[in-house]
Amino acid sequence: MEAGNDTRQRIINAAHELIYARSYNEVGVQEICDHARVKKGSFYHFFASKRDLALAVLDQSRTFMNEEIISKSFDNDVPPLARIERFFTTLYTFHKQARENSGSVLGCPFGNLGCEMSTQDEDIRSKVDSLLNASEKPFENALTEAVEYGDLPAIDTAATAKAIFAYTEGIMLYAKTSNDPELIRELGKRALQLAVPLKMQ
Repeated sequence: MEAGNDTRQRIINAAHELIYARSYNEVGVQEICDHARVKKGSFYHFFASKRDLALAVLDQSRTFMNEEIISKSFDNDVPPLARIERFFTTLYTFHKQARENSGSVLGCPFGNLGCEMSTQDEDIRSKVDSLLNASEKPFENALTEAVEYGDLPAIDTAATAKAIFAYTEGIMLYAKTSNDPELIRELGKRALQLAVPLKMQ
């Protein structure tokens, strides 16, 4: 069982690395197997298809995001609005390091796969949609606390969280196409403007 779990994880890791750096359609099962150093039979022992593997990759990406970015950013050791600011700093640091390692800003793994596959595969589209919606929740919680503490006026925190996260996805697209992680830091400084009603700006 230990060896089987290790093989499955190697396949997921290989697929994540290859698909994230390039694209879902460009990477084939054989290349994933070669990269993971497993035989094709092992691949199909664990995954019925490349799509099923992609869904597992998305789950792993979500776990990584929770552990390395969300939990570090939204810890309640600082005021709620400072957590949102820290999110963009943490995101910038991660992508700056990734660019130093790979030479490229790779963008959001959810957004990348969603843009590529949403019109081609309903299961992947639905999975990405669910992950993006879940990603809004820490922002909503922080905004709700900020309203309760009087740091913000009464606002629709769910809608504002969705706007901020949509803005985040846009930043990631700009940073990827420009290959410039500095955009994440600079544009992230303006994210909280979305939380201030227009009449107060």
